[in-house]
Amino acid sequence: MEINEEPKTKNQKLKTAVVGVGSLGQHHARNYAEIAQIGETEFVGVCDSNEENAKQIAEKIGCEFFTDWRELLDKVDAVSIVTPTETHAEIACVFLERGIHVLVEKPIAKTLEEADSIIAAAEKSGAKLMVGHLERFNPAMVALRPHVTKPLYFEIHRVSPFPNRSLDVDVVLDVMIHDLDAVQWLVGETVKVSAIHAVGIPVISDKVDAANARIEFENGAVANITASRIGTEKIRKTRFYQTNSYVVLDYATKFASVTSLAPNAIHPLLGININRLEINDVEPLRAEIEAFLDSITNDVTPPVTARDGRRALDLALGVLAKIDEHAVKIFSE
Repeated sequence: MEINEEPKTKNQKLKTAVVGVGSLGQHHARNYAEIAQIGETEFVGVCDSNEENAKQIAEKIGCEFFTDWRELLDKVDAVSIVTPTETHAEIACVFLERGIHVLVEKPIAKTLEEADSIIAAAEKSGAKLMVGHLERFNPAMVALRPHVTKPLYFEIHRVSPFPNRSLDVDVVLDVMIHDLDAVQWLVGETVKVSAIHAVGIPVISDKVDAANARIEFENGAVANITASRIGTEKIRKTRFYQTNSYVVLDYATKFASVTSLAPNAIHPLLGININRLEINDVEPLRAEIEAFLDSITNDVTPPVTARDGRRALDLALGVLAKIDEHAVKIFSE
């Protein structure tokens, strides 16, 4: 197997594809196909081990379909990998070793060792590697990010009905990881976690379906995160306090506001200012994919690096370890 020493650059038309077109992957495919219609890229097709599913999605968006991702190795320059987490390392490493750029869905892998193998493959070939932490591209987060100073305390709730899809990971790696990544990003990527406290229980599946984690950072910041996939409504809210302001972020409604106190107010109640941030309402996944392609054509670092993905995975695994410790206490009595 030959290795491409020089990944595609902005002077060449990128050929793209999506591996795994389930509930999320089909939206990756739709976006790549729409981007290709602009004429700057070429969408080669979709791949899924379920031939009927691959064929159905391909017919829907008008492209070729494949059932073995290896068939794409000589046909593409960049791929999204939206397969079960346990397959990420195997598939991503082969593409990266060939110099093919990879956008891999979160979590980056199932273990830190697998994540390291993916990172090593990218560093060796020079291909771009980005991790799909989608909430960073939510319009509300995009509008809010410039207003973040030094977050001190987070209250986060992410609740959804039980998903109508296969479940290869628990609620921590499935949905809480969004907030674990966001909190570390907002607190500061160089600020280390000092303590983790967590509880979680399986309710409907044989994996943890509801969990709560308290994350403490060395700079004193604290995040209290609740995640559940057995709710009766969909909630994706983050609230946090920072010096002189209170922030509300709603991913579902794409709303963000910063409430602050005017420094020269005669009375605190007279100096409250609520700034409802202006939102550029774009599809987060479209923004994510465009950022990935831009990192390739302009040869810049992807906005969500593999190290970011590994950091989020490391924290998620730490939460799961604490959940396991708590479970031992519960079921040993």
